[in-house]
Amino acid sequence: MVKEMTNRERALNILHYKPVDRFPAVHFGYWSELLQEWAEQGKISKDLAGSVGDGNDADRELDRIIGWDFNWQRMVGPANGLYPGFEVKVLEVLPDGTKRVQNGNGLIERVKPGITSIPSEDDYLLKDREAFETLYKPRMQYAPERIDLEYFRHFNETRPDDVPVGLHLGSVAGQIRDMVSVVGMSYLMYDEDEELFADIVDTYAEMQYQCAKAVLETGAKFDFAHYWEDICFKNGPLLDPGLFDEICAKHYKKRNDLCRQYGIDIISLDCDGVTEKLLPTWFENGVNTMFPIEVGVWGDQFEAARNRFGKGMLGVGGMDKIAFRKDKAAVDQEIQRMKRLASLGGFIPCPDHRLMPGSKFELVQYYAEEIKELSTTVPEKI
Repeated sequence: MVKEMTNRERALNILHYKPVDRFPAVHFGYWSELLQEWAEQGKISKDLAGSVGDGNDADRELDRIIGWDFNWQRMVGPANGLYPGFEVKVLEVLPDGTKRVQNGNGLIERVKPGITSIPSEDDYLLKDREAFETLYKPRMQYAPERIDLEYFRHFNETRPDDVPVGLHLGSVAGQIRDMVSVVGMSYLMYDEDEELFADIVDTYAEMQYQCAKAVLETGAKFDFAHYWEDICFKNGPLLDPGLFDEICAKHYKKRNDLCRQYGIDIISLDCDGVTEKLLPTWFENGVNTMFPIEVGVWGDQFEAARNRFGKGMLGVGGMDKIAFRKDKAAVDQEIQRMKRLASLGGFIPCPDHRLMPGSKFELVQYYAEEIKELSTTVPEKI
């Protein structure tokens, strides 16, 4: 009989193939529209719906109401983006009310009234070497001002002990895609200047490495480290896997080696879409945990990755959140699928992304309670 554990102990034990008292009920947040729906339905208060943010007091209160144990998205980090960012400004208002807006990355977006999804990409500033050298490179340099050293020096005294907390490492390619758009990244890699693209990646990655190093040198302790990438879509990567490996692999290795020097052995990465062709670069250079593992129209990817890479490949996610818009039978089917994946070990079930509008409150409550009853049998690690 395993003694009662904290959620932090449960999560870390599962990802290290150690016994647990039960599985934690883990989620990855909500669309704001869903929270407003639930408020209009009388499931939660309007004040609570308007206050929820990853890991904050309102989020934890909603966890209590629903039955979740915690939100996995508990990560902190330095200011490792463009510093300073570009001025956010409206460049043009079109007849239908759509605004052409320059965002903080220098990307020009079309923001349509009443639409809260990702805006469409219209134009971008980072088109050539001159733009990189004059507009972007100065914003990609390490500076002590990027790190709140006092906060991180006292981090161990203030961080919660009952849930896992991660260090956000930033991105190697995903945030650059955010600066130049999908189209712009394609031009940079293939039609314009592959050497320039490599210089952009190298400059940005070195700054992020220095940021992570400065945080870790304060003595702050983390349970895992995490990247955000989003460089795949429903048919595969947005960039050539060979070029990605050539230009980006060394930066993952350098940053991940640093993390392991400071005792962080769980390193996760968030990339939406079909990631199969990029997994070797990530896994062979130190990323060992898939999160959130989108199911999407292409189906579950974790079991295939586990079969390919062995039990060194860990996972958090994989539950098809669409079931929450259907019925109890659909949720039960997902719970059974999670039971099979959990039996592989090194896997924590979690909805595959933020819960979307139309998710039924009672079904989410039901899932949160049922997932805690999964078998806790520990497979032998190889």
